[in-house]
Amino acid sequence: MTRIGLISDTHGYLDESVFEHFKNCDEVWHIGDFGNIHLVHELLNGLKNNAASTGRQVALKGVYGNIDGQDIRKVFGEQMVFMCEGVKVMMRHIGGYPPKYNPSTKKELDIHKPQLFISGHSHILKIMYDDKINCLHINPGAAGKHGWQKVRTIVRFVIDGSNIKDAEVIELGPR
Repeated sequence: MTRIGLISDTHGYLDESVFEHFKNCDEVWHIGDFGNIHLVHELLNGLKNNAASTGRQVALKGVYGNIDGQDIRKVFGEQMVFMCEGVKVMMRHIGGYPPKYNPSTKKELDIHKPQLFISGHSHILKIMYDDKINCLHINPGAAGKHGWQKVRTIVRFVIDGSNIKDAEVIELGPR
């Protein structure tokens, strides 16, 4: 069983409460628009401090977003496709949502055929299943203070074998 914390669109702002919400997670996935490399270091340091207090090592995975500079793009790619337990995962910052994927994302979904597709960018929280391609889509909304969203959100969920379950939407407060 893998517990995952999902965050996106921080735009240079990291709410300290994120670490409490992610303290029992095995992995944290950031879906782009970190905002700056300092936020990446702040996130890594916070996860490291959580590990010291809980004894749980937490892996950070991520993709860059459209506002992220070369310093972040040297660390994170545009897209990740990987296995988490028995689930094939595809992550891209800009992707759209079922059935309105952008053309490059639709092509990648057709190639990789993931069971879980995660995107950010829109600042719109969505958890929805695409029956046409048998894939769950999650967009955790935006955790930062930049954008038009009214409430900052993150998501926690579990992958247990080939099951994706126990999704929780966490509100961090007003933008």
